[in-house]
Amino acid sequence: MNQEELKKECQVKQLFQNLEETLAKPLLEQVEFPWEVFPQIHDFILQLGPTLSKELYEEVEEHVWIAKSAKIYPNTYIAGPTIIGENTEVRPGAFVRGNALVGAGCVIGNSTELKNVIIFNSVQVPHYNYVGDSVLGYKSHMGAGSITSNVKADKTLVEVKADDGVIPTGLKKFGAILGDHVEIGCNTVLNPGSVIGRNSNVYPVSMVRGYIPSGSIYKRQGEVVEKQL
Repeated sequence: MNQEELKKECQVKQLFQNLEETLAKPLLEQVEFPWEVFPQIHDFILQLGPTLSKELYEEVEEHVWIAKSAKIYPNTYIAGPTIIGENTEVRPGAFVRGNALVGAGCVIGNSTELKNVIIFNSVQVPHYNYVGDSVLGYKSHMGAGSITSNVKADKTLVEVKADDGVIPTGLKKFGAILGDHVEIGCNTVLNPGSVIGRNSNVYPVSMVRGYIPSGSIYKRQGEVVEKQL
């Protein structure tokens, strides 16, 4: 896959079929690639929060808006600015560090940590997950213990890579982008700049780097096969 093909596959419109499944629609509509929103999430939440329906949402503390239908268990920590959507569960031990826009019908699990993220509706990060500087598409799921690694060991800027293509991002912190209906297996590490196309599966205990095409099964590095219908 060359650079032009890679750029096409990594566009917002290719990774997410329906932006109505996130309150971040106005933000995502302004960019070509989803990671371009990372520096803007903080200010976007601060602008969006006060406009939310007072019937559906409550500002429980400064810059933390939580839907009245959400279930927030004891022993959680939620810092602002954050929005938690309708009918979402935030389970015990969750650590939401701020700059988090979490959709409706989600599960933020025990000992899960979020930071600078957009999480579409119906996403599950239910057990021991770290999700930082990332966008998780509609109905994506991260298995227990799977994490996004959002800073390179040498602290250089993150690039999105494929076989013969590279997209410079200009970002020091960039975890992962999951398209709609992506399934990440347990104890998987998504290295900085990982982009997983729609309807793809990643085997458990994988180490993922770069772009994985939509409709694929990632078995191990160098072994990615097309899903059979």
